Amino acid sequence: MALTFAGTYTALVTPFRGDGSLDLESLAKHVEWQIASGVDGVVPCGSTGESATLSHEEHVHVVRHVVEVAHKRVPVIAGTGSNSTREAIELTQAARAAGADAALLISPYYNKPSQEGIYQHYAAVAREGGLPTLPYNIPGRTASRLEPETIARLSRVPGIVAIKESGGDLTATSQTIARSAPGFSVLSGDDALTLPMLAIGGSGVISTTANAAPREMVEITRAFRAGDLARARRAHYALLPLMEALFLETNPIPVKTALALLGRIPAATLRLPLTEISKANRDRLEAALAELPRA
Repeated sequence: MALTFAGTYTALVTPFRGDGSLDLESLAKHVEWQIASGVDGVVPCGSTGESATLSHEEHVHVVRHVVEVAHKRVPVIAGTGSNSTREAIELTQAARAAGADAALLISPYYNKPSQEGIYQHYAAVAREGGLPTLPYNIPGRTASRLEPETIARLSRVPGIVAIKESGGDLTATSQTIARSAPGFSVLSGDDALTLPMLAIGGSGVISTTANAAPREMVEITRAFRAGDLARARRAHYALLPLMEALFLETNPIPVKTALALLGRIPAATLRLPLTEISKANRDRLEAALAELPRA
């Protein structure tokens, strides 16, 4: 399978049963719906997939299950990040053994490495992990930021193929795109910034919103890539209220709630320390779902 790292990739939720155990049956149905809706790939065990509360055994189990369900119809980019470089390498190697096509790694969190430390972290994972590697810049979760100069260096490391960019700074993203190696892909990690990032040279999105509205999210990237900017803008603005509602509280609280409201998963079960959505935000989320024009 040729990996292009372009288009709409869904950052999959991890469904849980009422007792908090993995609900692999619901996960399989969810992956099937995503593929039928035209997404370009799926990403299990990222932030949206509550990877921070999965055991290593569960982590590998989820990746293997998604790989089996996808059955080479779309690429599977497994979340394998950690604040420990050795652990990130081991998770990446396990994802490769499970059949994943690439690995997405959050920058090391809590220990707040320097730019050189972040560079060395990703370079080591790319060298030893055995999979095409995508760094993930999300300062709001990691307390560290991948600067454009560091990303440009990483874009020239063999095996580092793209970045998920959730820094929320289009000027910095422009600098990243301008300075990175030819062929290096920049994927939006902020759903509402997908269209602006495509306009400055981004290649797609790893999307939370696609869990609840996959066809609609795909429409943005496909319309833009087809050169139909008016259609892409219509799709963007039609989805904007839902994009905003899905981040009223910490991801994935709202998106799991949305999927339960849509009947796509049995319940919005979360693992502590995440808790259920507040009534006020649930009402706002329901209103956004009701207003969404279905493709």
